[in-house]
Amino acid sequence: PVFFPGGDIGKLSVCGTINDLAVSGAEPLYLSSSFIIEEGFFIKDLKTIVKSMADEAKKAGIKIVAGDTKVVDRGKCDKIFINTSGIGFLYPERKNISTGDKIQVGDKIIINGSIGDHGIAILAARESLHFKLDLESDCASLHHLIGEVLSKSSGVKFMRDATRGGLATVLSELAENREYGIDLEETAIPVKENVKGTCEIFGFDPLYMANEGKVVMVVGNSDEKEIIDVLKRNPLGKDSAVIGEIVDSHHGQVALQTEVGGRRIVD
Repeated sequence: PVFFPGGDIGKLSVCGTINDLAVSGAEPLYLSSSFIIEEGFFIKDLKTIVKSMADEAKKAGIKIVAGDTKVVDRGKCDKIFINTSGIGFLYPERKNISTGDKIQVGDKIIINGSIGDHGIAILAARESLHFKLDLESDCASLHHLIGEVLSKSSGVKFMRDATRGGLATVLSELAENREYGIDLEETAIPVKENVKGTCEIFGFDPLYMANEGKVVMVVGNSDEKEIIDVLKRNPLGKDSAVIGEIVDSHHGQVALQTEVGGRRIVD
């Protein structure tokens, strides 16, 4: 849906590109945007979307410097498509963050809050759920939060925003073909009760639900406490938690220790 609890496609397009830059260790600077708009799309809705983009860019301290607009025949587009791209400055000492090449056994895995909020908020908007769901998307720009961490600690070895495919996909891709495994503790992973309940009703797993305001970090064992303290001082990181560890077993795989004491592979 174009509009959803906690945001709209405009805010999402800005936050998504900012976060892609930020989790690579870069400082986002400039964005471009292009619109493909279906004939008949309401001007008032377009104005709302553009204002959301402007507001989010201003709040994030980012400039939208270029854009393009195309209108297509009715039926050739699902209301509106927005594409954004961005440029940032990458400090040389942060160039390994996007690759995870410095990760070692014993490093800790951190997430900055509850998972699945965006996926369930979108589900609620798309399916017009008939039961009350007090939940908003977590859509947010994370570069200020990430910048605070990187300015205080050099212990961040990997970051990725857990968007499509969720936490499980990020960690599975990280572990693939590596000489280490990842252990996750299910009870340590923040999941809101209404997200958990809705997932149970529809048969979804919160680990795979999309997020738009969550960053997964792998940090040095000795840096864990300092980084958690920095994250928790920011509203976007108040529910941050250590959820797992890099281990010298089941290489290339992610293993989840479940609430009931079992163990399963996450792929």
